[in-house]
Amino acid sequence: MNNNVQAKSNHSIPFLTMPDESDLHERTWMAFVANDDIWSPRQVPEVKKNLALIATTIAQYEPVSMLVSPDDYDDALSLLGDLKSNRYPIDLIRFKTDDLWLRDTGPTFVKGADGNKYGIDFNFNGWGNKQQHKLDAQVAEFISHRAKAVIRKSTLTLEGGCFEVDGNGTAIMTKSCIINSNRNPGISQEAIETELKALLGLRKIIWLEGIKGKDITDGHTDFYARFTRPGEVIVSRDNFRPSYDYEVTRNNIETLKNSTDADGNKLRTIILDTPDQINEKFGSHDFAAGYIGYYACNNAIIAQKFGDKKSDDRAKAALQQAFPDRVVEQIAIDGIASGGGSIHCATQQEIKIQSKT
Repeated sequence: MNNNVQAKSNHSIPFLTMPDESDLHERTWMAFVANDDIWSPRQVPEVKKNLALIATTIAQYEPVSMLVSPDDYDDALSLLGDLKSNRYPIDLIRFKTDDLWLRDTGPTFVKGADGNKYGIDFNFNGWGNKQQHKLDAQVAEFISHRAKAVIRKSTLTLEGGCFEVDGNGTAIMTKSCIINSNRNPGISQEAIETELKALLGLRKIIWLEGIKGKDITDGHTDFYARFTRPGEVIVSRDNFRPSYDYEVTRNNIETLKNSTDADGNKLRTIILDTPDQINEKFGSHDFAAGYIGYYACNNAIIAQKFGDKKSDDRAKAALQQAFPDRVVEQIAIDGIASGGGSIHCATQQEIKIQSKT
C-alpha cells in the first residue's frame, strides 16, 4: 500500500459547509424498495411497511421524495395510501435502486459560500464491494440533479453513515469504514482528513476505531454516536456481553468523554443503552438494536422503539431532553432493523438554502 497517495481537493470551488442534521430541511429523500435477492421472503413485506411508516411519519413535518423502483410502485401506492392526506407531500419518483439505504447511497448536501446547494457524491461501492450496487452507485448524481444541486464528486469512497457532524466544524468518524483498503486503498489518514475537511467544512475530526468485517458497513459512526448540538453527543452502549459491540461501544464512550470539539470544548456525553429485548420475527443475526439511529427532521425526532417498554421509554425521555423543542415520534421498524439498519440509514436530508433577499 502506498501511504503517500493523496486525495486531491479542488480548491477552485467555494468553501463548503455541512449543516447539522437538525438544521432546516427542504425535504427528506428515501427509497421504496426491498429486493428479494437481498432481503428474505419474510422480511420483504415488513420492510416495505416500515418504509411507508417512516415516510408518512416524516411527512407530518416536511416533504418526502421517494425513489420507487417500477416493480414496487403499486406496493408503494397501496401502503402509503392517500398521498394528499399528509400534512406535507410524498412525491414518488420512478427510479430503480438496488437497496433502500439512502443515507449511504444518496448525496450529502452541503451549502457553499456562494449561496448554492451542493450534492457530494462519495462514490458508493457497496460498503467495500460487499453487495451489488450498480444501480445504487447512480443515486447520488440522480438526486443531486433532481434537487438542482451542484454535483461535487469526491476523490474518496465512503458513505453518509460513516460520519457525524455538529455543523460547527467538528465531526466524528470511524476509521474502520473510511480508512479501509476496501474503500480507499493507499490513501493516508492525513489525505482523507484534508479532503473531508474541505468538503464538509470541518476544523476537527474525532476518530473512533470502530470495527472491521463484523457488519456490512465496517462500523458506521451513525450506529455509535450522534451530535445533538455542538459540544454534546449521544453515545450508544451495548450491554449484551457476547456482542462484539460490547467492547466497541465502551471504547467509543471513553474516546468521546476525553475529546474536545473544534473550539476546544470538552464533549458532554449522553449514554443511550441498547434494548434488552427485540422482536426476532424477521431475523436477529443482523438486527440493529440501538436507539442512536433516529432522524432529525423539521420540528421532530423520528426514533425507533423495539417493544422493550422500559428501554423504549428511557430512550424516548433521553431524546426528548436532548431535543426539548421537538416532538419525539417513536415507531417500530423491526423489518428494517432485522437487516442491520435504522430510520437514519433509510433517510437523507436535503438542506434548505435560505434566500439572500
